[in-house]
Formats: sequence, C-alpha cells, structure tokens
Amino acid sequence: MDADVVISGGGPTGLLLAAELRLGGVRVVVLERRAEPDPVPRANGLVGQVVTVLYRRGLYRALARHDRGPRALVQRWFTGALGDRPRPVRGFSHAGFRLDLRRLRDANPLHVLAVPQRRMEQVFERHARRLGADVRRGHTLAGLAQDTDGVTVEVDGPDGRYRLRAAYLVGCDGSHSAVRKAAGIGFPGETSREVVIRMAHVVLPRAALTPAGALRAADGAVYRPYQLHRTAHGAFSFASFIPGVHVLSTHEWDAQAPGEQVPMSVAEARTSLSRVVGADVPVAEPPTDGRPWILRRLTDRNNRLADPYRAGRVFVVGDAAHVFAGFGGSNLNLGLQDAVNLAWKLALVARGRAPDALLDTYQSERMPQAWQALDRTREQAELMAPGDEVTTRREAYAARLREPGFLREVADAVAGLDLPYPMGPGPALLGRMSPDLRLTHGGRRIRLASLQHGARPLLLDLTGDPALAAAAAPWRDRVDLVRATPRDPGTPPALLIRPDGYVAWVGPAPDDPTGLPEALTAWFGPPVTAS
Repeated sequence: MDADVVISGGGPTGLLLAAELRLGGVRVVVLERRAEPDPVPRANGLVGQVVTVLYRRGLYRALARHDRGPRALVQRWFTGALGDRPRPVRGFSHAGFRLDLRRLRDANPLHVLAVPQRRMEQVFERHARRLGADVRRGHTLAGLAQDTDGVTVEVDGPDGRYRLRAAYLVGCDGSHSAVRKAAGIGFPGETSREVVIRMAHVVLPRAALTPAGALRAADGAVYRPYQLHRTAHGAFSFASFIPGVHVLSTHEWDAQAPGEQVPMSVAEARTSLSRVVGADVPVAEPPTDGRPWILRRLTDRNNRLADPYRAGRVFVVGDAAHVFAGFGGSNLNLGLQDAVNLAWKLALVARGRAPDALLDTYQSERMPQAWQALDRTREQAELMAPGDEVTTRREAYAARLREPGFLREVADAVAGLDLPYPMGPGPALLGRMSPDLRLTHGGRRIRLASLQHGARPLLLDLTGDPALAAAAAPWRDRVDLVRATPRDPGTPPALLIRPDGYVAWVGPAPDDPTGLPEALTAWFGPPVTAS
C-alpha cells in the first residue's frame, strides 16, 4: 500500500480529515487539483458545535486570531470578546429573526467563529502537514477501482498519470464528487429554480451607513449587518470582512434572471438590492488592487444527500455527502464534523485495532444529522418566503421566540445540539459532546479540552477507585486513563469520551464499572489478551 487512506479533495474538510487521520496513526495522501488555496471568498465563518470541536484540537486560537482587522471586529461583535476559547454569542440571525441569546445566560449553547474559508484551509493544511500528511497540490483523481483488499486510484499529476494503492479512499471533492459518482453512490434529492440568489463583493457608500455599520435605505429604513432581512420583495444580508468592501447577498422569489452564460454585473446586484429593499441603495464596484472579490449568481436550490455514505472501501464526506441550498449555512459546519467522526474510526480499523463494522456507525451517526440540518434549512426557507400567509406564520414564530424554552430549542438546533448520537438508553450526556469540564489534574487547574488535542479516547476517572483502571486495563494501548478531580458541581464520577469528543459511557457509581468493558469493545475494538 502507498497509503492507508487517500483523500480526494483538499478543501477545509479534506485537510481536517487528513490531520485527524494522522493523529490516529495512519498514512494519508491528499489529492487536490488546485495549486493554491481557493482565493474565491466562500464561507465566512463557522457556527455551532464545530467551533468547540476545533477548540478541543487546539486550533481555535490560530483561526480566531489571524488578524486584527474587520473580521476580528466581527468576532467581537458576536461574542463581546476575542479570547483563547469560544464564548457563547450574544445574538444570532435565524430565518430573519434576531435571536437575543443573552436571555439564555449560562444555558446559551451557540458559538460562532468569524474566519474566511481560505484561512481555514491554510490553518488546516499547516496542521495536517505538521502531523505528516502528504498533501499533493495539482493532483487530480482520474479514476478508481476497489477490491476486497484496497482501492487503486488513478491520478493525474503535473508529471503525468500515476497510480496509488490504499486501503481506503475518501471523497471530500464537493457536490459534484467524482469519487461519489465512480463508486456508484446515489445522490437523491431535489432541485428547484424558484429563487434567484445573487452574491457580490461591493462598496456601500459611507453616506448610506450608520456609525454602527448598519445600512440606511433611501426611505429611512435601517438594516443591521451580519443578519438576514426579509422584506415584502425578497431577502438580503450584508457584512464587511475586507476594509471598505461588503459581501452582499440577495434572494428573490419567482424573479427573472439572465441565463448562466451572461456574467453578472455590479449594476445587476444594485438593481436586485433596490428591488428587495423597495428603495434605491447606491452600490459601487470594489477596488481591484489584488484583494479578492467575486460576483456570482446561483439560481438553483439543491438539497441532496448521498445514499449510502459508504460503498465498500470508499466513503464520502462533506459536500460530497450532502448539499443544502438556502439559509442557515450548515454545509461546512456539518462537513467538518463528518470528518472528525469518520477519522478516528477509520484509523482504528486501518490499524487492525477495531472491526470493520465500526465504520458503519459513520453513516448511522452522521446521516441523521444531515437530515436534521436539511429540515432546518427548509424551515428557514419557508419562513423567509414572501406572502401574507408567511407573514402571519412569522408573527406566531416571533411570539414563541419570546418564550425561553422555545428560544433554547432554536439555539440548540442552530448549534447542532438537538440530536444526540444513537447510543441507547442512559444518562443525558450519553451520545452528546462532553462538557468542557474544569479539572485539577497533576496538581494543575485545567480544562478537559486541553486533554483532547491528540484525538485519543479518554477514560476520565474522577473517583480514583482502582476498579475502573482494572476494567479498562486491556484497552490501555488505545484508551488513555486520566485521573482528575472535578471543579464543577454535579460532574459524573467517570466518563468514556471518544476522540471526537462524544460521551460513550457514563460511570454509574464510584466502584461499579458496569457496562464499561462493553462500551470499550463496541467503540475501540476487542481487548488485548495477555499471551
């Protein structure tokens, strides 16, 4: 084998997957057709649970503190602070409603990290290379063939075509995935052309902006940045991540648009925004002195999920596994969590430490999350549509948002916390991301996240009872036993935490490890027997 795993696609998802696999101890080759990280502005940040996942890998600081310019101000606008760990956001835009999350206080679950996709790629690639991943830019998958022992990959490189042999292949190559198509994996779903979406980097005149950065239209209406606004004629949002330049997005229902062969202009963006707002808004072209900007038009609403996520030794992750169009921006958040979920399982199986059946849990855990995200996207699209009936529904929805219980439900859904992994009956923590517990370990005060940088399974023992260590001893080659003292009230006596941060077992009593061997076997393979 040339590698244990070949990854086709070196965007943020593929690069994070490569790093996670290297933490699991397997050889990885990443094939990426682009010679450099994509300069086209795409995602502008991460939302929800994925932010805490990256924090637990020690990547949060590099992503959050990449500059002190407008994007750092955006981060402070969301959180009120820019520190070394995520803090819940004060407010968030959902389906055109501004969620006042300060009302949730300590129960606020939502984190946001304002970081451009290009920066994510740079940080993840540096992280993956530092760990030993072989990232090959300018190399493209041209074909594949799999058998019972592995996958043969045809690659077009700068010096011609060559072959790679690997135990597994993962497609992180986007919604038009060549891996998915070649492996015969279906991509059922729906495509609708009822909405015209225009996106552009533009300059909004200073006279149209308030001192706080809000947009004041000609009719006097004021619109906040970083928020989706619904009007009688459509929807729009705007935000600034480059000094003097705004990202503008407009959505128009049942609108006419030139054919795809006609390039979009700034004048078209201005006309669209003026129609949506109902009053003229001056819009100018941004400077072209090397700063990235793009004009593009999307006329499709694509909602599709791969079925299955796995075909033999081939897997699909991220946009290759699911695409959602509309509102909510869940694609990248979901894809990065796909990568973290699959990596440790694939590493254990590739190293012969766990049975192949463990890999089936990738689909059983991640596909329901994708369906849930699809439902949330559809709900937001329905709430943003024009019409008096929708307006009446929005009024009822706004009334419900004033109820703390419903506000918490919505915040959990946006954060991706509303659907735990299916691990059977048990305590509330089972199947959910472990809290970032405050601990005393080795005489030092630490947080649990500091123990999770290496993506190792953890058996967190907060009792010190030898029965727990004895029960876990046959897995000491795969699972780290950590003894600590809790500093948070109500902390369970023991937790088995998977490399992706999810709780796989909760200790029922200080001296009773009932169920622990079964959980260790289910997630990390059979025990090592003394010879």
